[in-house]
Amino acid sequence: MFSAGRRGTYFWILFLLSAISASRVRAAIHEYNNEGFIPRFNSLLFHGGSEGLYASRIVDQPPTSGQKDEKNKPLTGKSFIRFESITFRRPKEVADKQNEMQQSTGVVEVIIIEVKDSDKIGGAYMNSSAICCHPYLAKGGNCKVGEVILRENPNNPGWPRKLQVSFEGKSEEAVMIPQTVEINETGMYYLYFVLCDPELKGTLISGRTVWRNPEGYLPGRMEPLMTFCGLMSLAYLTLGSVWFLRFVQHWKDIIKLHYEITAVIALGMCEMALWYFEYANFNTTGRRPLGITLWAVSFTAIRKTVSRILLLVVSMGYGVMRATLGSATSQVMLLGGVYFVATEALELVEHLGNIDDVAGKVRVFLVLPVAILDACFILWIFSSLSKTLEKLQIRRSMAKLELYRKFTNALAVCVLLSIAWIGYELYFNASDPISEMWRRAWIIPAFWSLNAFLLLVFICILLAPSHNPTRYAHETRDDEEESIPLSGSGVFAGELVSIVDKERKVAEVLEEDKRE
Repeated sequence: MFSAGRRGTYFWILFLLSAISASRVRAAIHEYNNEGFIPRFNSLLFHGGSEGLYASRIVDQPPTSGQKDEKNKPLTGKSFIRFESITFRRPKEVADKQNEMQQSTGVVEVIIIEVKDSDKIGGAYMNSSAICCHPYLAKGGNCKVGEVILRENPNNPGWPRKLQVSFEGKSEEAVMIPQTVEINETGMYYLYFVLCDPELKGTLISGRTVWRNPEGYLPGRMEPLMTFCGLMSLAYLTLGSVWFLRFVQHWKDIIKLHYEITAVIALGMCEMALWYFEYANFNTTGRRPLGITLWAVSFTAIRKTVSRILLLVVSMGYGVMRATLGSATSQVMLLGGVYFVATEALELVEHLGNIDDVAGKVRVFLVLPVAILDACFILWIFSSLSKTLEKLQIRRSMAKLELYRKFTNALAVCVLLSIAWIGYELYFNASDPISEMWRRAWIIPAFWSLNAFLLLVFICILLAPSHNPTRYAHETRDDEEESIPLSGSGVFAGELVSIVDKERKVAEVLEEDKRE
């Protein structure tokens, strides 16, 4: 774990800075478009990216002197950070002040650091907050004036890695030689560009860096999600196949509720398949395919919205206690519409924004409205379930009451698990501010998809099509109101039909006995 105290304070400052000055990123290709450096203590600093990287499976021998054949090296099994077309441009007035004959008139230092080596950068170990070495610190021979204070890790020679790019004479530009830094230890890596010369203030950076894992360009903590989405798409396909067989077997007994459940299964299957192909394309090309990502995000938002609306209208007794929702119809649709917009915005920011393995600040502001709307759905669902159960108990509809109780218990378990998981997620984020536990981060979003799938499986088991008439009647007209009826609720299908049919048959038998 990342140690507390002075050892971690310095790197935490760099982390906060990186969150503010995060570069524009497209997939594992981090692009810099004339980005500026930000002053920090006695340096100017630019955060070039941060990702979890796995160690290379194939380790090259150290290159010989003068070897620059980087492009011809095979990529399979390699993990690296590659610098391409990196150019630094300083202000013209700064360049004009320099001596044209001088070989180096300004230096940009490129620092690649693994999070476990965070105590090796800066002067924290010398009780100083400085990032760049100054004459007083240089007296002890621990650093060189005008350069970043950096100590080598004795257990990993050559790391943290430092590269230098120099301005020559009066040149306004300094071009970094294309090169690749191979990663031979698994960890969370941060990239910084640092200026120790205050006269270089106003310098801009352009170009890009390419980050790659042994299996492809997918960032470290996203890599397990590709496998997870593939397995989930197969799980939805299996569920859909079983449901379809039951659907065909009892096609004469199908009602609208079964069509709603089918729609939810189809949405889930398409959602997971789209995410799998999105991650697969991302992993192969190093860029997120905009079209597939937008479709995946939209299917996720639609599936979440439809699922919540269906749970709500069934909890209100639609199709069982009442034929319509009356005045509540517009309210349900309004809540669903607002939830869709909020969820779509959150998903777009998460999947089309910065892909650094550090979450952006914008996400925090978008999570809040979604969380509030989820709370509204939960409160409304359980409030409606309470009223529905009370009415069924008063009318002594014991079979329907038992079915609703099973449904209520399943929802309660899901909600309790969700609350517990939210607590764990808060603990996870609070205890890991610099993403040291990035290899476990994928389980956070995976849980929500798995939780929704298990609830859908339970509903499918509870409401599987069976040999029952297709007629579906609510229990009483007492709660009916004149309004636009909903097309179906998507929950409680075959069992409720069976219950209504049995009660009708009993009533017919009693009526015949009276006539006799």
